Amino acid sequence: MSDTPPILTRPGVSRRGFLQGSSVVAGSLGVAVGAAQAQEGADVSAETRTIELIVNGTPRHVAVAPRTTLVEALRDGLGLVGTKIGCNQGQCGACTVLMDGARINSCLTLAVMAQGAEIVTVEGLADPEGALHPMQAAFAENDAFQCGYCTPGQILSAIACIEEGHARDADEIREYMSGNLCRCGAYPNIVAAVEQVRDQQQG
Repeated sequence: MSDTPPILTRPGVSRRGFLQGSSVVAGSLGVAVGAAQAQEGADVSAETRTIELIVNGTPRHVAVAPRTTLVEALRDGLGLVGTKIGCNQGQCGACTVLMDGARINSCLTLAVMAQGAEIVTVEGLADPEGALHPMQAAFAENDAFQCGYCTPGQILSAIACIEEGHARDADEIREYMSGNLCRCGAYPNIVAAVEQVRDQQQG
C-alpha cells in the first residue's frame, strides 16, 4: 500500500501541482487578512474623537480612539506622566486617579467614559505657589516611598481613603489601601503618613 497521501493519487494531480495550488491559496488568504486588518485600522482612526476632561481644575481637550484608556489619554494625550502604568490590569494601583472625587484605576477606564468628568492627578495636588498637598508632605516626612513608582497612586488613594472615612485605625487603612501595591515594601510608613494627615484634619 502506498504511503502517498490520497489527494496526490487522484488522476491529474501531481505533488508539484498540489504544492503550487496551496501556495496560491495561502497567498490569497494573506492578502485578504492584510486588507481586513488595514480596514480595521482605518475604522478605528475614523472613530477617533475629541473629548473634554476637567483635569486638575482646567478644561482639557484630547483626541482619543474608542479603545484609549484614561491613563493613556492623560500620559500620551496630555503629557501628565505622573500617573503611572504598572500592571495595566487594575491589580497594582499605580494608575490611581480621582474621578469626580472617587479613586479609580485609570488603566481600566476608557477615556470616553470620563467625558466631562473632573479628574485629579498627582500634578494637581500642590497649590499654585508650589506648596505640597498635606498628603504629599506626609509621605516625604515619613519616608513612605523608596523607588517612588507607586507613590502618585498611593498618595491619591490615601487622600480618598481619608475622605471616604476609611482611616479610623491602622488596620482599616491597610485594608482600604490594599489595592495599591508597593514593590519596595514601604507599607508601615505609608500607614503612618495617612494617620498623620488624618490626625491633622481632625485637629
